[in-house]
Amino acid sequence: MSQQLLYRALVSAKWLSEAIKSQQAGLALRIVDASWYLPKMKRDPKREFEERHIPGAVFFDIDQCSDRTSPYDHMLPKADDFAEYVGKLGVGNDSHVVVYDGSDQGLFSAPRVWWMFRAFGHDAVSVLDGGLKNWQREGNVLSSGKSQVAPSEFHASLDKSLVKTYEDILDNLDSHRFQLVDARAAGRFQGVEPEPRDGIEPGHVPGSMNIPFTDFLTESGLEKTPEQIRSLFQEKKVDLLKPVVATCGSGVTACHVALAAYLCGKPDVAVYDGAWVEWYMRAQPENIISEGKGKTV
Repeated sequence: MSQQLLYRALVSAKWLSEAIKSQQAGLALRIVDASWYLPKMKRDPKREFEERHIPGAVFFDIDQCSDRTSPYDHMLPKADDFAEYVGKLGVGNDSHVVVYDGSDQGLFSAPRVWWMFRAFGHDAVSVLDGGLKNWQREGNVLSSGKSQVAPSEFHASLDKSLVKTYEDILDNLDSHRFQLVDARAAGRFQGVEPEPRDGIEPGHVPGSMNIPFTDFLTESGLEKTPEQIRSLFQEKKVDLLKPVVATCGSGVTACHVALAAYLCGKPDVAVYDGAWVEWYMRAQPENIISEGKGKTV
C-alpha cells in the first residue's frame, strides 16, 4: 500500500495549534491525552492532566479502558466497552482523534491509543509529534482543570489481524510466519537489566529482534523521518515486505514499532497484546532466552 493512501499518522504542534484555532463546524477534532506511566515512575497522569493539558483535550486512561478480567496489564477491552468509553470522551466515528502524552521522551504511551483506535476500526487517528513536551517547547498555550465534553456515539469493531495472542507467538516459534520485534530497552531484552514489574524476570522470546522504542525518536523527542526509520529496520534485519509483529513489556511501547512501520507505508503490523509479562508467566523455561536468571520451574 502506498503512503498516500494511509491516514496521516503524525501531526505537528503547529498543525494542531492552527486546527484548534480554526475549528470550523464539521471538523470533529478530538484531542486525547493518553499519558500512562509505569508504577515505579511515581507519576500520576490524571493529576498532571488537571494541572496542564492541551486546550480541549480529554484524558484517556489506558488502565481503565481495558479488559479488567484479564490477569495481564491493560489488555484490549471488548469492542462494545471501547465504544462506550471513547463515546463518553466525546469521540464519534466522524472524529479526527489526535493523541499525545506528557512523557519525558516526547512519545511513550500515545502510540498505544493510536493503535487501539485503529484496532477498533477507526483510521482517522494521528499522534502529536513530540507530544506535550514539544507542544510546550514551541510556546503553545495550555489549559488546566477537568474536561467537560458532550458524549458521542461510537461504533467499534475489532480488526483481529492487528492483534496477536500467546498462542500465535508460540506457534510462530516453529512456523516462522512473522518477524517479532521487541521494543524494550536492550538490557531487558538481553536479560541483564531488571523488568519494572515484580516477579517478572527479563529476557526475550526465541527468535525475536530488538529495536528499543527510543530508537525511533530523535534526541528532542520527535519521530525520525521515514527514511531514517527504514534504515533502522534494515540495520536490525527486519524486512518490511514480510509480516511483522511487535511486542514489549505490556503492550504499550510495542505500538511504536507499529507506528514507525506505518510511517514507512506498512499499516499491517500487529501487536502481541500480552507481551513479555504474559510470555514470561506462561512460557516454558526453554522459551525464555536470557543472559541472566531466566525462568526456572
